[in-house]
Amino acid sequence: MLDTQLIRSQYPILNRTVDGHPLIYLDNAATSLTPRVVVEAINEMYNCHKANVHRGVHTLSQEATDRVEATREKIRRHINAASTAEIIYAQGTTESINLVAASMGDTFQHGDEIIVTTMEHHSNIVPWQLLGDRKRIRLRVVPLNPDGSLNINAYEELFTENTRFAALAHVSNVLGTVNPVRQLTDIAHRHGVPVLIDGAQAAAHRTIDVAQLDCDFYAFSSHKMYGPTGVGVLYGKQRLLERMPPYQGGGEMIGNVSFEKTTWADLPFKFEAGTPDYVGIAALSAAIDYINQIGIDNIAAHEQNLLQAATQGLQKIGDLRIFGTAEGKEAVVSFLVGNISSYDMGMLLDRLGIAVRTGHHCAQPLMSHYDVAGMVRASFAAYNTLEEVDTFVSAVNRVANILRR
Repeated sequence: MLDTQLIRSQYPILNRTVDGHPLIYLDNAATSLTPRVVVEAINEMYNCHKANVHRGVHTLSQEATDRVEATREKIRRHINAASTAEIIYAQGTTESINLVAASMGDTFQHGDEIIVTTMEHHSNIVPWQLLGDRKRIRLRVVPLNPDGSLNINAYEELFTENTRFAALAHVSNVLGTVNPVRQLTDIAHRHGVPVLIDGAQAAAHRTIDVAQLDCDFYAFSSHKMYGPTGVGVLYGKQRLLERMPPYQGGGEMIGNVSFEKTTWADLPFKFEAGTPDYVGIAALSAAIDYINQIGIDNIAAHEQNLLQAATQGLQKIGDLRIFGTAEGKEAVVSFLVGNISSYDMGMLLDRLGIAVRTGHHCAQPLMSHYDVAGMVRASFAAYNTLEEVDTFVSAVNRVANILRR
């Protein structure tokens, strides 16, 4: 059992009211709230260590550089990567996926194929489509089972001699489905195909061990794991990163520049053009410490209790459909009540102080799969409580009765 009151005391925003109601924040799959200790890390960087990194010999620059590289080592340990050379800073999961698509995709040719799944976020669809437009390659899509899990047999049947890459979600941001990424990776590797895992919805909720997963790339974002916005991490196996050309050009990513020829810096700096968000990186370090202090397994168990309570409560509401019922799903519940618009439901819940996400959740192909325009999504974090879940379920029932009339 987590001491949720102690945890909640770290979040001044939870003292807010919305239209006279206490704020109940259930939009954690979009972005988590930020605890005071992470905000203090941001303030410390601006107040005490504000200087550009890697280039300066003066004290402030060295201090900022030390924090950036210490965070890189902390991330390496956190996900069990082999070397800090495999840890690349990016703006978020989206930029990480675009980096791989643009850089590794340089070698793809007309007729090649990339495997994705029906449940992917747009960030793991559109970069591959852009590559497809340039290279005349096509996407192959893994279908779903009725419970929202992947059809593994169909996945394996998609591999052909033309398959060059697989880009797969670890956890669905809509369904909460946790994909068996080690099994999916093993299948791809038997066909000689590298794998990227979109871990945006996993990093705050479960232990990530890239050595155990054996994936070739893994991407996640700080702002979904109690950290600041604008910072993300791309893990990549060193042997692949060394063969890939730079994603962007500029300062820091160079070895030597002349008008005749430019050489590249060693990993990971080859992929980190320009000044990084070193303030945000230092704050991500504080967020990782915060998660480790509470315990990722403790967070996951607490969120599962919230999910179970929410699911049981919502199932008692007439004409309510829950999308995604796979075993072992993460703490996300997406639903619709009859023909009530997700936007109408979300707006009236907001009037009661309850923040949920509505619409297509950047997963329009998944919405098409279920033949709906959008869904209401509630997603949970360490600071949410069973009392909030009860209030949420009662509010959904109240709003449904109002809108039915």
